[in-house]
Amino acid sequence: MKPIVSKDSIVYFGQECYTRLNSYLEKANHSQIGILVDSNTHELCLPLLMSKIEKEYDIEIIEIEAGEIYKNIETCSGIWNALSELGFDRKSLLINLGGGVVTDLGGFVACTYKRGINYINVPTSLLAMVDASVGGKTGVDLGNLKNMVGVISESEMVLVDTEYLGTLPVNQMCSGFAEMLKHGLIQDRQYWEKLSDLSQLELDDLDQMIYDSVVIKNNIVLKDPTEQNIRKYLNFGHTIGHAIESFYLTHPEKPTFLHGEAIAIGMIMEAFISSELLSVTQEDLQHISDVILATFPKIEIASKDYEKIMELLIHDKKNEKGIILFVLLNTIGEAKYNCQVSDELIIKAFEYYNSL
Repeated sequence: MKPIVSKDSIVYFGQECYTRLNSYLEKANHSQIGILVDSNTHELCLPLLMSKIEKEYDIEIIEIEAGEIYKNIETCSGIWNALSELGFDRKSLLINLGGGVVTDLGGFVACTYKRGINYINVPTSLLAMVDASVGGKTGVDLGNLKNMVGVISESEMVLVDTEYLGTLPVNQMCSGFAEMLKHGLIQDRQYWEKLSDLSQLELDDLDQMIYDSVVIKNNIVLKDPTEQNIRKYLNFGHTIGHAIESFYLTHPEKPTFLHGEAIAIGMIMEAFISSELLSVTQEDLQHISDVILATFPKIEIASKDYEKIMELLIHDKKNEKGIILFVLLNTIGEAKYNCQVSDELIIKAFEYYNSL
């Protein structure tokens, strides 16, 4: 597959990943190389990556705990201290091998350590391959508030090898699939329809679907790298989805949502709002709801929690001057940003979701 060139980075696919990686490592002559892993990717993914590195380098492995709850400044501090103790300087390289937590957090660590060292993302989850590792967004959560601290700064390269997906449980694959569905909803109706009927797809089609998703995201990012306008499209489903994810993250008696699972709920609710405020037809709303619920079984959201979840909307990064702003759909394949939505309509969206 042809590499996808972003503003300051290149996304490589398949076996070309390792040809490019080895060429880069040889030419760059970094003073030290670190590989950031979590407790899962250390065991399941690191052996494959190490087997692909052709020359002998002095490589330090830095491990963090797996899970969204460790995507915080405390984890960053531990990594910064480890890099410092290992003598990493500004000519060092950090390779982030993992899902969205590792690529987001690892990118942030690299961008801030000694005011910035080079880093490479090797995504190992579907979510990271199609979304988290591409586009230069790095960061960590602040308490239960998603991605509140971070910078936009692209990696040297992103290496997408679907062999790593063999290590993923089904729910993690579904989590990434939510972002692929989002790409179709905001930009490409034909792509959405292709994803809508997975019964017609072969496993070999996955590589092309991932590639198409990265193309959609990259085309948006190239036009608006710092999210001043159309890059906001990529947040469809995330205004409500992030609030749901944050709320459930801090209530141990409730189920914990993976990112994509929460975004799936957010997309249904924001599609409903789109049907009320914009031009999404009832037929398309039902189609969107059916497709998403075919992969993400419905979770009953207690009505007593509506307002508590809504209180978290004020922290959404698209907001301006205290006004909550949504990305909505004009129709499948066409989005609109900076949409104001009343509290009453948000509550109706919760009720719509629960009625399905």
